Amino acid sequence: MDSGMGNGSHQESGLSKSVWSDADFEEMGWHDATIHGLSVQPTEDVLPRLLLDLDYIVRWVHPIPPATHFSFWVSPVTLVFEDVFDFEGDLDFKVRALDLEIDGVHRLTSDDARPNFAHVPLWHIEGHAFDLKFRASGFRQYFRQAPKVVSGQVLPYAERGGCAFTELGFS
Repeated sequence: MDSGMGNGSHQESGLSKSVWSDADFEEMGWHDATIHGLSVQPTEDVLPRLLLDLDYIVRWVHPIPPATHFSFWVSPVTLVFEDVFDFEGDLDFKVRALDLEIDGVHRLTSDDARPNFAHVPLWHIEGHAFDLKFRASGFRQYFRQAPKVVSGQVLPYAERGGCAFTELGFS
């Protein structure tokens, strides 16, 4: 795995570095982030990796009158969970269009009776029309570009560089 240790920061948006991990979990928030792609990647080890391509909202910007709508600092990111198992999910698009917008990401303590797995966190990605639960040893999130201020919560497809799973933070 490429360490991808980009040292990029973006003072104007408040982003202090371009690669984050589960050690930074308490400082992070995925509310209203949009998932553009999901990939399960086999590894040389026994357990696969789960990669998500998403638009991460670095900061919400309050409107300055006469403006009435928020703007957003948004960056395309690759979120990679390592050593994934016990994956389960549910998609429900009866009411909404095919839209994978995250409501929250939760790290839950394990109540697993299996001694080898009790220490592995349970992750819950809760969406407005989907739900994913799985165990993973941890994650890294790679900010592939410096954040851009936009009027919506999603970057235009061409500006974000399409769908990608690049594991390299910007410098």
